[in-house]
Amino acid sequence: MSNYSFDEVASTGSGIRFFQLYIFRDRNLVTQLVRRAERAGFKAVVLTVDRPFIGRREADIKNGFRLPPNMTLKIFEGLDFGEQTKAGSSVSQARRHFDESLNWKDVKWLQTITSLPILLKGILTAEDARIAVQAGVAGIIVSNHGARQLDYVPASIMVLEEIVQAVEGRIPVFVDGGIRRGTDIYKALALGACAVFIGRAVVFSLAAEGENGVKKVLKMLRDELQLTMALCGSPSLKHITRRHIFTHSDRTTFPSNL
Repeated sequence: MSNYSFDEVASTGSGIRFFQLYIFRDRNLVTQLVRRAERAGFKAVVLTVDRPFIGRREADIKNGFRLPPNMTLKIFEGLDFGEQTKAGSSVSQARRHFDESLNWKDVKWLQTITSLPILLKGILTAEDARIAVQAGVAGIIVSNHGARQLDYVPASIMVLEEIVQAVEGRIPVFVDGGIRRGTDIYKALALGACAVFIGRAVVFSLAAEGENGVKKVLKMLRDELQLTMALCGSPSLKHITRRHIFTHSDRTTFPSNL
């Protein structure tokens, strides 16, 4: 996966765009990518922090997919990246060039090379959320990378509330992963998310019908959310509250005979 994917850019239409960034060992390359994002009008940098190592993705290993050897990665055109612009399997590219030593110092370094807001994607614990606040990031995206990095990792929605509580309103918290229906959006908002990110539904609709497909999916989700709000007695987003949902942690106080 590149630092931002073409499906993400195409699907946004004229909307606000963020630049999804991975840290490479070559910091000069990272700087070039950030500068390109700034010139292109991106409004924020989203640093993915849960992928310094690639999980064991057995489907990728089984499929053995490789791009043609004469194809280059578009995102690296015009950048000083040498032979690393040559295409290969996504796994081998990542393993060769991602910086496996990624840590909080890299967040501080990134803040020195850009004035764009920096959000961290891949936070799953309250402890890391508090450190992120202390590091001065502009926001957090709760995400488990589509559950493709580590088996048995908790679903994003399961840890959302503890992260919201940990940041205490100091920065916005978003959630990514598992959003398939309007009811999923409602639950995420009730647990304190400021907004949700849509992944597979957007990619699949983009592949099927391009930008128009994405618009259809977003309309479906909007319609489902509005219907859910109406049936739950929430006339506006501000009326979606924690009391509208029931979670596993509530079982200790819920009547046992129901």
